[in-house]
Amino acid sequence: MYSFRNDYSEGAHPAILQKLVETNRVQQSGYGEDEYSLVAKKLIRKKIGLPEASVYFVSGGTQANLLVISSLLKVHEAVVSADSGHIYSHETGAIEAAGHRVIPVVCRDGKLNADAVNSVLKTHTLRPHVVKPRLVYISNSTELGTVYRKSELRELSAFCRANGLLLFMDGARLGHALTAASNDLTLEEIAQLTDVFYIGGTKNGALLGEAIVFTHWDTAPEFDYVLKQKGALMAKGRILGVQFLELFRDNLYFELADHANRMAAKIARAVTEIGYSFLTEPESNQLFPILPRQVIKALSAHYAFYEWADIDADHAAVRLITSWATEEKFVDEFIEMLAELG
Repeated sequence: MYSFRNDYSEGAHPAILQKLVETNRVQQSGYGEDEYSLVAKKLIRKKIGLPEASVYFVSGGTQANLLVISSLLKVHEAVVSADSGHIYSHETGAIEAAGHRVIPVVCRDGKLNADAVNSVLKTHTLRPHVVKPRLVYISNSTELGTVYRKSELRELSAFCRANGLLLFMDGARLGHALTAASNDLTLEEIAQLTDVFYIGGTKNGALLGEAIVFTHWDTAPEFDYVLKQKGALMAKGRILGVQFLELFRDNLYFELADHANRMAAKIARAVTEIGYSFLTEPESNQLFPILPRQVIKALSAHYAFYEWADIDADHAAVRLITSWATEEKFVDEFIEMLAELG
């Protein structure tokens, strides 16, 4: 059975594994002070055009979200998120467990906008009886596979800055967003328009790891203390540094994401040609086709994927995800079976 369930089913890109082997016996300093981590951070700063940005490597996305949000908010402050946002729907209440409320906003396409955030501000004015919205959390690409346009991010960023809100972008699939055909944002522009974001490695060819970027060092000047206290400062930080160095030394990070997007686009075209529709418009490596239940049942005997949402008695939306390692032959076989069933 081949899996389209997620984009971290495989291990790591061979170039990363090879670099880990090559550097394995070279002694290095610990806790992120190794030469690989230092050079990788310098590369990331160069690519975003902010030499004074602070970069920290952590092991995973939920950890990154928890560390960033809990460190930036005071005890009475809250975070605004789309109702599909990972911190609200898939992190076991990690933010709430840290003492901060997540305020969800219904977003059909998974994207927050200024009007949606403003509606939250209007309903949280009874000081001191309600929490204070302080941080806006977005994902790019979103949990529904959609991608922020430059105009959308500019508007949201301007609104946040005008209203004293921090803007945090979850970049677990940032590579897929930036290489999407519909994307018009650059990594540099994301850095200019957010206060903090992270670059996801786990879902784009790394064994594990995310790079948290505070676009201005004074946003979280003592974040290193937070990493250590919360158990996120790895003694063998080199393991993360080597991977991000390999991903960003040339263009590997974006090449891997582009491959995943192209495989998804091929499936999306076939779905449309057969006559099926989508829950959200296909843009990146996450697809949500609406299929007859009998088709879903037949496909699930050969392929792993999530049944995502009920549509009606006879139809449901499923989630299909392609990865940096998805082989085109499996895509072609899936399309062939889908066409036969349709």
